Amino acid sequence: MAAAVETELDLCRVQSEPLSHDEAVAFVTSGDCGAIATFLGTTRNNFDGRPVRTLMYEAYAPMAESKMKEICRAARSAYGVRKACALHRVGEVKIGEASVVLAFASPHRKDALNACAWAIDELKRVVPVWKQEVYADEGADWKANKEWDPAGLAREIRAPPS
Repeated sequence: MAAAVETELDLCRVQSEPLSHDEAVAFVTSGDCGAIATFLGTTRNNFDGRPVRTLMYEAYAPMAESKMKEICRAARSAYGVRKACALHRVGEVKIGEASVVLAFASPHRKDALNACAWAIDELKRVVPVWKQEVYADEGADWKANKEWDPAGLAREIRAPPS
């Protein structure tokens, strides 16, 4: 797997190992922040009434990590976030396991919450990660995020709302 993109302010990584919410929170924890907002995207056991057995993710890790870094940087600029973490899983992600973990620390809760909500939508729009749903009946479908915009790979991250 690609090496993590890490600065003292951001940690962005694509990995095949299970994701750690605790690692994300520990990374963003800062004495000058009174709020940490997190998002965990987990595998559910159904899609449109069809039983799901597991998910399989693939990614172009170097570009995915670069785009996640851009998202973290934009969140810090727009929302006053001090530290940010974006982790995404590849390979098999079983029911109940996390496929994505985001964490944002800011002095006040509203900024951290808004950054988190904006960042997950932007991640789904521009980060090159692909998901295959494997169903209980052994069928499987590759799913595109409804937000996915392949042209977004060549453009700057969409500015967060002000």
